[in-house]
Amino acid sequence: MNTTVDERPVIRRDQRGVATLTLNRPRQFNALSEEVLKALGGELSRLANEDSVRCVVIAAEGRAFCAGHDLKEMRANPDKAYYQELFARCGEVMQRIVQLPVPVIARVQGLATAAGCQLVASCDLAVAARSARFAVSGINVGLFCSTPAVALSRNIGRKRAMEMLFTGEFIDADQALDWGLVNRVADDEALDEVLDELTASLCAKSAVALRTGKALFQRQLQLPLSEAYALAGETMACNMMAEDVAEGIDAFIAKREPQWRHR
Repeated sequence: MNTTVDERPVIRRDQRGVATLTLNRPRQFNALSEEVLKALGGELSRLANEDSVRCVVIAAEGRAFCAGHDLKEMRANPDKAYYQELFARCGEVMQRIVQLPVPVIARVQGLATAAGCQLVASCDLAVAARSARFAVSGINVGLFCSTPAVALSRNIGRKRAMEMLFTGEFIDADQALDWGLVNRVADDEALDEVLDELTASLCAKSAVALRTGKALFQRQLQLPLSEAYALAGETMACNMMAEDVAEGIDAFIAKREPQWRHR
């Protein structure tokens, strides 16, 4: 019997168009060490060029989703240049999630704290176990969670984000759902079932529509209203020319399931 333990910091698995990236440092609560950030960034870069992928799941081994940065590693390198490079690399990884052509879903169990909460907020969608808890708790050790604040403030209301950032207090999964940090909450034993329902829903959609939609959604957020509408109108006009749209409309009229041209 093969008892070899997979010690890769990030493990990738593919199944029916869904690529799952699993953080694999369970004993360290999947803290984002330099090694993990490098591995995660590399996998995301590769996924950006894979047309067969319909959506990506970011998951984690063990009892926690992600406890943020590796504080022991950070304290072992007390140098400003080191910290600047570390936080820049983390920011690049978070932006790769946002820029990935397909939707990214966080599968959250246990704790998601500091940069771990940032990771959840950076994903397009999130499914959480009912026992999951979220915090940006750097304030408790004298460090304001500045980089997590970027993602968090783009997910939930300002006052709620500032309360989390200034108090470091935890919110539970139901509160995270109410505040808009996650999309769905599942009983712990049903987490994968609920996640599978969401990924199946995405995979049943046109790949052209998914990729067009994610790109448009992210770009229009950065634009003034009139420019956002101009971009959206042009995007829809281009999208209308895709084979999948003709097939989708014909299928709707004929009351049948569409047969997407681009899988």
